[in-house]
Amino acid sequence: MQAGSDIPVWRKIGPSPPPANPRQRVPILIIGAGPVGLTAALDLGRRGHEVVVLNRLDFVAAGSKAICFAKRTLDIWNRLGVGDAIVEKGVIWNEGKVFWGDDPEPIYQFDMLPVKKQKMPGFVNIQQYHVEDRLLWALEAFPNVDIRWGHELTGIQAGPNGARARTVCQAGSYDIDADWVLACDGAKSPTRTLMGLAFEGRVFEDNFLIADIRMAGERPSERWFWFDPPFNRGRSALLHRQPDNVWRLDFQMGRGIDREACIKPEYVADLICGMLGQHVEFCPEWYSIYTFECRRMARFVHGPVIFAGDSAHLVSPFGARGCNGGIADIDNLAWKLDLVLRGLAQPGLLESYNYEAIVAAQENILNSSRSTDFMTPKCGASSALRDAVLELAREHSFARPFVNSGRLSAPVSYPDSPLNTSDEAEANWRSVAPGSPAVDAPTAAGWLLDKLGGDFVLLGRDFHDGPEGIRTLDVNSLGDVAALIEERYDLKTGSACLVRPDQYVAARWRAPTRVGVERALRRAMGDADE
Repeated sequence: MQAGSDIPVWRKIGPSPPPANPRQRVPILIIGAGPVGLTAALDLGRRGHEVVVLNRLDFVAAGSKAICFAKRTLDIWNRLGVGDAIVEKGVIWNEGKVFWGDDPEPIYQFDMLPVKKQKMPGFVNIQQYHVEDRLLWALEAFPNVDIRWGHELTGIQAGPNGARARTVCQAGSYDIDADWVLACDGAKSPTRTLMGLAFEGRVFEDNFLIADIRMAGERPSERWFWFDPPFNRGRSALLHRQPDNVWRLDFQMGRGIDREACIKPEYVADLICGMLGQHVEFCPEWYSIYTFECRRMARFVHGPVIFAGDSAHLVSPFGARGCNGGIADIDNLAWKLDLVLRGLAQPGLLESYNYEAIVAAQENILNSSRSTDFMTPKCGASSALRDAVLELAREHSFARPFVNSGRLSAPVSYPDSPLNTSDEAEANWRSVAPGSPAVDAPTAAGWLLDKLGGDFVLLGRDFHDGPEGIRTLDVNSLGDVAALIEERYDLKTGSACLVRPDQYVAARWRAPTRVGVERALRRAMGDADE
């Protein structure tokens, strides 16, 4: 089903009417209603802010897009009340296997959830349109969020007191004045283009074929990756299971290919049967050829216009770092923007988003580029090195970390963030450091991350002298599993750590004081004098 374009439709919604007031002012305008924009709308809507979302399309798009969502993303969605629904629909997997050549047995396998006893799994596979549906259903409970389908941004002017967005819809054009604009409008970001901002990086020349197919049968819910398989000699291939008997198959095709010929049904069928067996029965869902880029903007914050997700940074799909990185951007940004809008922090706090999100983007681009170079060696020496690593990995565990079939998405730490408070001298911590995400653990009733919530929390053991206005959570109140939490956070008697609203640790103390906690709290809220 199409809607006047080559974009397939998952769920038709229809164009939204224009606003009654042709010139209106809103606190927050979000451009784009993909997973990143909808997550931003849900986070800020739950915090009580009025939000308008513009989406160029008037439907939820189908087709082959993001499918692999990492534990950190699931933790974020869990905080926003949609994690359980996404996990329930999705295919859970924690293990991956790597194959090489003609050997039907993996040269090794790995576990994406090495720290057990956490609420969310290592990964969930679920089609992007299912994610968008569940975010949209959650947003129905928030009348302060207005999603405008079929409304397209055609111009933007940023100034010292906000931005004016020129918008076109079926009924005509109108302007929106916004205090803040979040550009979540994807790799070809109209916002970025309209503002004339550069998007620099590396373009890769290899082509890859995505084949989403529907087939029945029982196969393990694992990530399978092949180097130089017999059905795609000299190249690589990838297999993922999705909900509703849909499978994602990914084949490296090389450079200089005939793109039209490579998506012909008979050509793709040969590859599929080579991977899954000559007599496999399947129905095509979506075939496409793609190349990719690793690029980013120099800055993500441009006055009142803030970029997140693919509009700000772009990576290859290997490692599932694209959409997961965009959700992490929103997790980092939303609480900071909330404090600024409520007058509890200065706009300068948003510079910490610029810093931390760029640190994350750089790490994701680095890992993505390295994965691509390992998977698609460009010379004989690189091929020989890769094959030597694969050969060693069969028998020797030390070589396995060097096998790069896509460094899978993991949370990024900010050890040098301006929001961190340094540890006390010689504190000898063996736990989550400032600038790193909190680790989940079971409690007597529920899970630790659920109890941390989305505000500043002082997590401690037998420390009861925290400052007013900040919630204190004593691990001794969490039941007979408190010992596990104490171990994961290295909380000795009297210790404490300060957790940010995005569930990152900002500070930790062996001997906390009220004054010290207050100082760390001000620093975590962007007070540069502390």
